Amino acid sequence: MTDLADPTFVDRRDSNRQGADGVERRQFTNSHSELSPDAKELATAIDSYKVEHRRRFLTFEEMLNVVKDLGYTKS
Repeated sequence: MTDLADPTFVDRRDSNRQGADGVERRQFTNSHSELSPDAKELATAIDSYKVEHRRRFLTFEEMLNVVKDLGYTKS
């Protein structure tokens, strides 16, 4: 068992999931440069939703709401 009072122990968990520069760490990448314009718009909207609602992953309902907020409708 690790002794938390041990000065050599470094707790790397970060309660707010932000790196040293204050930017949220992403699992993959922040770049959407290789996406089509429509896919880039969707990716940006999803990222914004995740930041605004402090969500790491979206449910299908949340994804549907993001898509509808962009103006997409079922035809």
